[in-house]
Amino acid sequence: MPEAELPCDDGNDRLREAHLKNGQAETTALFAPYFALAGLSAALLVAWSMAEHGRIAHIVLWLAAVSAIYWWRYRKAIEAGTSAGSRSARAQSEWRPVLEAVGLAAIWSSLPVYAFANHPAGVQVVIAGAMGALIIAAIALSAVPAASMAWISTMTLALCVAYWFGSPSIDPALAITIIGFAAIAIVGVARLTRWTYAQLRDMAKVRTQAESVRLLLREYEHRGVGWLWQVDHENRVVYISSRMTSLLGRSTSQLIGHSLPASLGGNSALGRTLLARQPFANLEMELRTRRGARWISLAGDPIIDMAGQFQGFRGVGSDITEVRKTQERLTNLANMDVLSGLPNRGRVRQLLGEALSTAQATNVPCAIMFLDLDGFKPVNDTFGHPKGDAVLKGVAQRLVKEVGASGHVGRMGGDEFAIVIRDAQGRKTIENLAARLIESVARPYHIDKVEIRIGVSIGCAYGPIDGQSVDDLIQKADMALYQAKGQGRGTCCYFNDDMRSVAEHKLKLEQDLSNAISAGQLRLLYQPLINASDQALVGFEALIRWHHPTRGIVPPNDFIPLAEETGLIMQLGDWVIQEACRAASTWPEHISVAVNLSARQLVMPALPATVSAALSKYRVQANRLELEVTETVFLDDSEGSLDVLKRLRGLGVGIALDDFGTGYSSLGYLNKAVFHKLKIDGSFVREAATNKETVAIIQSIVQLAKSFRMTITAEGVETADDFTRMRDLGCNQIQGYLFGRPMDFDRASELVHGIQSKMTA
Repeated sequence: MPEAELPCDDGNDRLREAHLKNGQAETTALFAPYFALAGLSAALLVAWSMAEHGRIAHIVLWLAAVSAIYWWRYRKAIEAGTSAGSRSARAQSEWRPVLEAVGLAAIWSSLPVYAFANHPAGVQVVIAGAMGALIIAAIALSAVPAASMAWISTMTLALCVAYWFGSPSIDPALAITIIGFAAIAIVGVARLTRWTYAQLRDMAKVRTQAESVRLLLREYEHRGVGWLWQVDHENRVVYISSRMTSLLGRSTSQLIGHSLPASLGGNSALGRTLLARQPFANLEMELRTRRGARWISLAGDPIIDMAGQFQGFRGVGSDITEVRKTQERLTNLANMDVLSGLPNRGRVRQLLGEALSTAQATNVPCAIMFLDLDGFKPVNDTFGHPKGDAVLKGVAQRLVKEVGASGHVGRMGGDEFAIVIRDAQGRKTIENLAARLIESVARPYHIDKVEIRIGVSIGCAYGPIDGQSVDDLIQKADMALYQAKGQGRGTCCYFNDDMRSVAEHKLKLEQDLSNAISAGQLRLLYQPLINASDQALVGFEALIRWHHPTRGIVPPNDFIPLAEETGLIMQLGDWVIQEACRAASTWPEHISVAVNLSARQLVMPALPATVSAALSKYRVQANRLELEVTETVFLDDSEGSLDVLKRLRGLGVGIALDDFGTGYSSLGYLNKAVFHKLKIDGSFVREAATNKETVAIIQSIVQLAKSFRMTITAEGVETADDFTRMRDLGCNQIQGYLFGRPMDFDRASELVHGIQSKMTA
């Protein structure tokens, strides 16, 4: 046992020993009148039988001594029993009861033993019977086994001595009877003594435990952990701690005898719980006190007596006001968006669930509006995250101001917000609110002398009209938002069944696309790339096509964005790189192949390893592979994308910036030593025939590219005039229908080998 526990165990042992001694004293006092009466009665009987043949003076003196000692012993026993457990009780030696028993037995038996031989057999029988009766009287000393056995032993020894020396002619039958009687008495009394002592020991143990519990409860109250209470079978207060009376601002007398539920403000939950007469715990209730509202927690157990009758309740209580406040603060933090101070995604779902339940019960529709900021990502890239956060806070304030008390505004994360409208009966009201929100968010934000402009797109769904569950409504509002973004942004769309059809079509297309690669439905077509100076074939651009078994040819504009949304673009892009390298491995070394990369692919750090593995597998030189990206790759994770592009350039592959001039972020990245080629978008090529400003733009692009030692490729060349114009403006390479439409691998190989044959001839 650990040393730290020993003092506590020693204390319990001492306490248990004290309770045992008190129990012995109380039991001895209880039997003291019986013991004194038995001793004095036996003494009078013996004295009367000895009076005829004995000396009266000796008998009177002996009676006086016996009476005096029994009276003294009786008074001491009563005093000890009365003071047991009190502070006035004196500690006594364990041997004192034994010595008292031996002394008392010796004094009582002194005259009978001494005069036994001088009396006739009839008197001897009386003496023996009296002493046998006193042996049984040892029951009165059973609380102290040692004293009881000392009394029995002394009286038995005295009787044996009397017979041994005083009556050699005693009848053997009588002797056996007396000895047998004494033996039975001794055994019986001894067993009773042991049983009594065991009972006292158990009682002492129970008292010790009760004392420990009492001390613990006192400590519980003293340290302010909680308070104690007890009620009777009619729920009237029997006991209540002073700490609780202080909390209620009333005296103990004002509570004792009164109903506990009524005293605690008429709490019905407590009343029902007490009437159930079952154990309970963590019953929380609010009290109105002089110090304001307080929260308490109660626990209790029913009191059942030995007859199985219900006698009331006893239990504990505690003030949990601070705990409740802490829980409320934690709940608020868990439900609040830290940046904006608005409800977060989880809380928005709760609010929508409550609004939907009310709508289903009252037939008054609710609404959920999803808002996505337009043009917010460039704000972080251009001005930094602190200003971006300031914009988000400004948006939150404007949304709350416009919505007012008609709904709850929450932030779903990033640049997405949501609004829960409890009463959406008037569709026109919701439409007007959406228009105000769009107009409010579009107003400029002035942050640190910088003017920032963004917009917002909104998708809306009504419950329970558009959905019977929170998830369903959120999905429908998200569909509407997706359509609003697709309509040019800065608009609000409301869910309808057509969107459901589009969503189902999109889901089916996604499922088909996931199986397209393994099913061999994807193909690469190759469009020729021509040298502008001599019209020689220098390479191909690989363009993916999907041959669906039932839909036919699915345009790239339909499934490429879908692949980007679902993450299938990674698997799709890896297949394109592998297939393009396989094709290039069958063509002469001067023929290159270009592959388009998605912005989603560039966020994958493993892309350079995938490209390197494909080049090694098909033994294609790195400079024969070109990877084309658009300006959109720099709108999101520009630093991460640039790092991947640099690693790809380090492999030796070419990096081309496609559709140059259609965006706004390209110029800042031309000096990063990443791109080796610029591809002028076909819209510039077509407009150059009629627009002098477009010609000037192309000239500027060519000059810019040459300053960075980049190759210039003109896309969308469809006429001879377009070719001549682009060549004269300084373009190095030409791509377009004039020199060939996208063709399959076999046709491209025939073109390559046909030209090769002509060159050989």
